[in-house]
Formats: sequence, structure tokens, C-alpha cells
Amino acid sequence: MKYILTSIFVIVSITITLAQSNPATVSTNQKFNEVLMYINKLYVDSVNDKQLTDAAIVAMLEKLDPHSVYISKEEVDDANMQIEGSFVGIGIRFQILKDTLMVVATIPGGPSEKLGILAGDKIVKVEDKNIAGIGLKTAQVREHLLGELGSKVRIEVIRKNAQKPLNYLITRDKIPLNSVDCYYMVTPETGYIKLNSFSRSTVDEIHKSIKELKNKGMKNLIFDLQGNGGGLLYAAQKVADEFLNGDKLIVYSEGRSQPRTDYKSGEKGNWEKGTLIILTDEYSASASEIVSGAIQDWDRGLIIGRRTYGKGLVQRPIDLTDGSQMRLTIARYYTPAGRFIQKPYDDVDEYRKDLSNRYKNGEFQHADSIHLPDSLKHLTLLTKRTVYNGGGIMPDVFVPLDTMEITDYYRDLVQGGHINSFSLTYVNENRDAILKQYPTFAEFKLKFTNDEKFMKSFFDYVQKEDVKLEYNDKEYKISEKLIQLRLKAYLAQDIWGYNEFYEIYNDTNEALIKALEVLKNNQYEKMNLDNGKN
Repeated sequence: MKYILTSIFVIVSITITLAQSNPATVSTNQKFNEVLMYINKLYVDSVNDKQLTDAAIVAMLEKLDPHSVYISKEEVDDANMQIEGSFVGIGIRFQILKDTLMVVATIPGGPSEKLGILAGDKIVKVEDKNIAGIGLKTAQVREHLLGELGSKVRIEVIRKNAQKPLNYLITRDKIPLNSVDCYYMVTPETGYIKLNSFSRSTVDEIHKSIKELKNKGMKNLIFDLQGNGGGLLYAAQKVADEFLNGDKLIVYSEGRSQPRTDYKSGEKGNWEKGTLIILTDEYSASASEIVSGAIQDWDRGLIIGRRTYGKGLVQRPIDLTDGSQMRLTIARYYTPAGRFIQKPYDDVDEYRKDLSNRYKNGEFQHADSIHLPDSLKHLTLLTKRTVYNGGGIMPDVFVPLDTMEITDYYRDLVQGGHINSFSLTYVNENRDAILKQYPTFAEFKLKFTNDEKFMKSFFDYVQKEDVKLEYNDKEYKISEKLIQLRLKAYLAQDIWGYNEFYEIYNDTNEALIKALEVLKNNQYEKMNLDNGKN
């Protein structure tokens, strides 16, 4: 009895203390608990307290800004995977083809490669449980194959020409999740790097990429941030530091409860001197905008492409007691010239429609469709070129979105997954023959053609897989180059990897083509950029 009375006294004391220190907070907490109590007591049906609480948190964060979000316990690992730059699994790239899990490739150095699992293998059982022909989804694959570091999983594989299924006991390991999609020499003097995100592994990957390209004779670097939605501010600072010499401000942040913090260059970068072009588009956001903004403000390189997304807010991950997570906006960030590039979010619905509105307004096709007031003008720090505040990073050289060759038939083929799935099927059935005819990627890139026989097999495959998708000769002829190039690129990916995919598919990369044109015409030199001199 004494223990109970003491406990009640402690609870009452804490409540009184909280009420005295912050009456409004306690009142709000009491109100929320009161509503939840009445729902549990009187609502017509039984309720799930956890679901109601999660929904309330989501609604509360939505009132703040579009980037403060709640992540449930079940989704935290997936959400953190891209930022961490790794995951724990068996080390395969896979695709679900005709309701069967097929290995597209093994991750170099991963547990599956070490055990001899091959591209084209079909995983039909996990822990003696059949996973083929049951309507398997990607999320279920992750549940089966991802797990704790060092844990084991048994799989059964069907391999082409093998007389019986093969069984493997795989020890799960840490698998790198690369943020550099590819890097290669586009011309004898021009290197190209494509970065898909900013994670903990990004800096090391960039180091490696630049070093190898320099060894191949790189004098110009094209750094592709198109489609890069951002990531860690720390990684953005370090990547920018690769390009900026001396003690230069890269970005600074400040918020109501966060004092100004400056992030500067200072470490010896691998590309502080030399031509630098950064490619951006409307999906380049956050950390991508930090890097491109710093390079532009310091006149270190050219930005080529289209206006970036416009996200100038900093989120901090906050772990909650039940294993869920909140990513809360704690500060705004500013470029070295003092630009705040966040687009307005007073109207959240309009904010979410911003990209579609840009498209409808013609901004993706015509640079003069962008109307920014003089009040948003800023000057770069060295050459005093005009740049703009608000709504993203405006490129120095605009590249319109070319949709002339994109038809509904092309979209149906891509969105239906037909080009991807046909390529995977074709490679699985003809891998040895392809490699015999084209022993190296260089030979494949130079000599492989989508001949009439190959294209007929593709259209026959599509007709068989999707009877509702009728062949459209008129639209095919408009999109012929895109369709054939995409097919060839996917073949290269399924045989060799992502690097080889982009070496082929980049023939349609309009910003990259423009960058090469700028270099060829000496337009870069005429801009009188710093190039690491200051």
C-alpha cells in the first residue's frame, strides 16, 4: 500500500511540475489522451491505439512543412538503407520474372558470388518454403533474403542445364549500396561520373572514381546529378570539397533552435583544378543543390541542364522509443552567396504539384518560361555573374526536355516492363552465345545491332506477354531509336552491369550531349571560370 501511495505521489508531482513549466504542453497532452480515452471507451468499433497514434503524428508533421515526416518501425530499415550506403543480405541483384525470382547479377565480393551463384539462377525455395508461382512481391523477397549480420539462410536454385536443383546455405553479410551508378571516359579527355544519392559511402566512391578517371587521362569532368534526390549534408560538404580549394564556405545552416553552422572546404580534393561541369534537372534536390550551388557561387564550374527541385531545408533523424523515427526539419541552409533556394510551401498541395505545374507552364522546354523577380538576384563571388534565390538552382546553360521521340507506345513498353523483362529473358537464354560473339563490352557496344530478327523476337515476346498492347508501327518508327537503344542498354546491364548500361543509354542524355558540345566549342573557357586558380 505504501508503494502504491508513493507511486501516485511521484506521478502527481511530475504532472504538477510539467504543468508549471509548460502548461500549454500538458494541456495539449491531456487533450490528446482524453480524446483517445473516449474513442477507446465509446467508439462503435474496436480500435488500434498504435494506428491512431501514428496517424495523429503524421497529421501533426504535415502541418509543419512537406519534408518533416514520420517513419514507422517497420519502414525505418528501408528508409535508412540508402543513407547508410549498405544493407545486410545475400548480395544479389534480382528481378521477379513470370512469378519467379531470378538472379540478374551477384554483387562482387558478396556471399552469393563467393558460393558460386550465377546470373540467370532462379531461386525457387527459401528455408524449404516454395516462393515460385505464388505471386511473389519485391517486399516479400526482402523479408526472405535480408536479415541480421552473420545469420544464415538456405535457398534452392534452378539453373539452366543443371539436372537437379542446387542448394546453398548463405551467410548474410554487409552489402554495399553504391551511390555512384557509373563512371567512365566519354572521350579521351573527358570523364563522366553519375551519382544517384549522398550516403555515408559516397565520399569514398567519388575518391575512387576520380582517381581512376585521372589515371585514364581525364582533363574535363562531367558530374551528373540529374535525378539525385539528395541525402546527407555531411556527404554533400565532402563532395563539394573534392572540387573547391582553400578555405571556402560550401553551405551554412541555421534555424530557430540551431545557431548558424558553417560547412567549409579545407581538405585536399582530387579535382580542385580542371574543367568541371555539373548536370542537373528538376529532380536534383537537397544535397545535390548544396553541391551545385557552391560550385556556381564560387564560379568553379558550369551548371548545365534544368532548374533543380528547390529544397533548402535540413532534416534531423530522431529515433523514437518504439523503434520508429521522425525526420524533423531543424534548419534552413544557404549557399555561399547567401541564397535560400527553398521553393514556397505555404500551400502544400501546390508544393506537391510544383513539378507538374512547371511542365504545364512550359519551363522544361523553354528557359524564358521561368519568370523570377529582380529581388531574387544574387551575384557569384568571383566573376559577379547573376544567379537567383528561391525555387532551386538555375543552370548556367539551359537544356530543354526533348519529348519528340516519346510516344504512348514507347511509354507502354517501358511502363509495362516489357523492354526490361525481354532483355533479361533474352540474356538468360542466349548469354553464352552473346559472350562468344562479343567477348568484351567494347566489342558489344561497337558491333551489336538490333537487327530485324532480334526486333521480331522482341515484338513476338510483347504480344505474347501483353495481348492488350497492340503493335503500333507509326509510333514505333517515331520512337525506334529510343526503343532499340534501351533494349541494347538493358542487354549490356544484364550481362555486365550498371556502368555498361549507362555507357550505352547516355546516347540519349541531352544534358551530357550539351556538355560535350560546350567543351568542344570552348564555351567553358569563355565563361572565365575559376577552375581552382583562387
